[in-house]
Amino acid sequence: MRIRWSKAPIADVLSSHLVDYPSPTNMGYLWGIGSTAGLCLGVQIVTGIFLAMHYTPHVDLAFSSVEHIMRDVNGGWAIRYLHMNGASLFFIAVYAHIFRGLYYGSYKAPREVTWIIGMLIYLLMMATGFLGYVLPWGQMSFWGATVITG
Repeated sequence: MRIRWSKAPIADVLSSHLVDYPSPTNMGYLWGIGSTAGLCLGVQIVTGIFLAMHYTPHVDLAFSSVEHIMRDVNGGWAIRYLHMNGASLFFIAVYAHIFRGLYYGSYKAPREVTWIIGMLIYLLMMATGFLGYVLPWGQMSFWGATVITG
C-alpha cells in the first residue's frame, strides 16, 4: 500500500525509498551489523583526523606528542580513548559482519567477487590497524610490532 504524503514529488521519492521500500521477511538484526561497522569507521576517521592534528611523526617526538595530546589538548584524552576503544568495537563489528556473511552464504555465486573484495578490504584494515598501533612508539607499540613482525 502506497502512502501519499503530499503533492510534492520529493516527498513521494522519500516515501518510496524509506517507508514503502520492499524488504524480505527474513530480515533481522544481523543485517544491521554492516551499518554498525560503517558507523565505527566514521568515528575512527573523525577522531583520527583530530588526533593527527597534534601528532608528531618523528621517532624522538612521537611518544611526547601522544603525552601532549593526553595532557595538554582540551579533551584530547577523550578523543584518544574514543579512538582506541572505537578500534576494538570496529574490529568486533567487522568480525560479526564477516560471520554473518559466512552464515548466510554470501561468499557463494553470484556474490563471490564481492566477498573477495571484502576480504581485501579486511586485509587492508588489519594493516592499517597495525600501523595505528605502532604510531605512539612506546614500549607496548615496540614489543607489539616485534611480536607481529617476528
